[in-house]
Amino acid sequence: MTLREEVERSGRIKILFFPYGKREWFKKGVCIFDAAKALGIDLSSLCGGKGTCGKCKVKIEKGMKGLNSLTEQELKHITEEEIEAGYRLACQTMPTTTVSVYVPERSRIGKQRLQTAGLEVLVEQLNPFVRKYPVKLPEPTLHDSRSDEDRLLDALNAKYNLPTELDLNFEVAVDLANKLRDADWTVTAVKWKNKIIDIEPSDTSDRCFGFAVDVGTTKLAGFLMDLNTGKVVAVAARMNPQIPLGEEVMSRISHQMLEGQKGVEELQAAVVSGINEMIEECCEKSNVKTSEIYEICCVGNTAMQLCFLGIYGRYVAFAPYPPVLRRGVDIRASSIGLVSHPRANAYYAPVIGGFVGADNVAVILATRMLDSDEICLALDIGTNTEIDLGNKDLVMVDSCASGPAFEGMQIKHGMRAATGAIERVSIDPETFEVNYRTIEEKPPVGLCGSALVDVPAELLKAGLIDLTGKFVSEMAKETDRLRRGLKGIPEFVLVPQPETATDTDITITQGDIRELQKAKAAMRTGAEILMKRLGEKRKETVTESDISKLFMAGAFGNYIDPENARTIGMYPELPLERVEFVGNIAGTGARMCLISKEEREYAEKIATTVKYHELAADEDFQKEYLDALFFPHKNLDRYPDTANLLRRLGRIK
Repeated sequence: MTLREEVERSGRIKILFFPYGKREWFKKGVCIFDAAKALGIDLSSLCGGKGTCGKCKVKIEKGMKGLNSLTEQELKHITEEEIEAGYRLACQTMPTTTVSVYVPERSRIGKQRLQTAGLEVLVEQLNPFVRKYPVKLPEPTLHDSRSDEDRLLDALNAKYNLPTELDLNFEVAVDLANKLRDADWTVTAVKWKNKIIDIEPSDTSDRCFGFAVDVGTTKLAGFLMDLNTGKVVAVAARMNPQIPLGEEVMSRISHQMLEGQKGVEELQAAVVSGINEMIEECCEKSNVKTSEIYEICCVGNTAMQLCFLGIYGRYVAFAPYPPVLRRGVDIRASSIGLVSHPRANAYYAPVIGGFVGADNVAVILATRMLDSDEICLALDIGTNTEIDLGNKDLVMVDSCASGPAFEGMQIKHGMRAATGAIERVSIDPETFEVNYRTIEEKPPVGLCGSALVDVPAELLKAGLIDLTGKFVSEMAKETDRLRRGLKGIPEFVLVPQPETATDTDITITQGDIRELQKAKAAMRTGAEILMKRLGEKRKETVTESDISKLFMAGAFGNYIDPENARTIGMYPELPLERVEFVGNIAGTGARMCLISKEEREYAEKIATTVKYHELAADEDFQKEYLDALFFPHKNLDRYPDTANLLRRLGRIK
């Protein structure tokens, strides 16, 4: 008996991953997806390993006979040709003998493009909660035997006129006597709100930093800030390390529900590890010690708030989707493992509702919608899209599930914005030739969100699909790119296999078009419903012409072509000059809350002032949604510029 046979008989098997050259022994019955995750293998999954997205395709090079039978999920996502070639879904495949697994290019995450830049907003008053006060204390004498605490507080009050309720953290008091004397009575007091959280020897007032974080479902963005100047010192970004535990919000809450307290702790530890990596990277870039970070300010959606704070989130997943907390939360950063000063504060900004979190509060804060005389519309496009509409009199918000399709879920060749992703597409309406651009100009491996906006718009303008989104079958006579694919489903070839970095053509299918229609219709419906309900509140009709500005926020929103987005009806038809791309404005709002007490108080006001509207409960939702499924809309009068364009191209009468 060989060593391998002995080990396999004992219940362990070896799994080898190529082209990585990584290998390890695992217990029999482990799924390949979990083995890959354990080894840090670059393996894509949009559903967190549930078999619903079909993105974790791998090729079994050796050991096919030791696999479980194909599952129903695999039969939905793997073609007959792929099955014959040895492809399986990693999350559905459980080997009982040693196997060699090849991870094809299309199934790798690759280098992710991460958006950190956002609209910079002038903060009128730099006023962080953390301040440093250098002070020289008089030494005690027989005639002045005040306590060290009183001596310190009296000196601070005398020099800086600080509030009388100033308090000394007990942990600081423990070693206060030694610190004062070792420093020869010249120290710097570090104050957070009205509490002294540290005493540092000599004058360290020029070294005062904070860290702002946008805790996104998919991405993390971190900003090291100089609290003395309000300037960004360094920036870092990461994919959210929670992704292997669940691709989107609901799957992460499901992970909590399945694993209980262990799941809660796993999700918290994952996101904290990502934030710590960013803190350490920024500190290394700027020669700052992590102990010089005295406050961390975070924004993110409501589910991310719960994951960050280590709170069980089951009930936010079920109607009526109540959040656990609404107000902003202050906690000791070290209590959840964040790398910073031992007594640094971590603040998570307030949320509005179960599906509208602190990231949207940050959007409203940074766009100044509540200060505007004119009506503004904001779309923060991500895994969910939050839609804000209003002005200083009233701002209303709703939320819709749109991001999954534009992030590649349920799209045959969809992927995140990573290396080799097609990000721009145009189709010649005469020859039907396709021009495209990829991230980092690498051979294409799939389609990311910005291209998934371009494709239906270009197909529509080329007459390859009609207003209902259906492929025009007669056009197959004009171009062999339009063909029948798997099970006779129509598809259009965007990139033939020889040009790709994969082993197949990159296509857009009829099913893909339907998924994109549903996603864009959800966004358009959210805006339309808010226009109706805001009009009722104002006792006047609110139409597209009343909207003075459209803020497109988020990484995805920053890269899409605004004209193509308007062509497919993603948002109300506005003049393009009214569209402003503001990038990661949630990160902007987080920075504002970090450096200004007044802005943080304003964020708390936003959370109580903005009115949340539940789309699913709206009586007009179904009708508006069905109308919005058309390209650009069933009522073309709502899109006169797009209709005129299509008439000029001969696509409609």
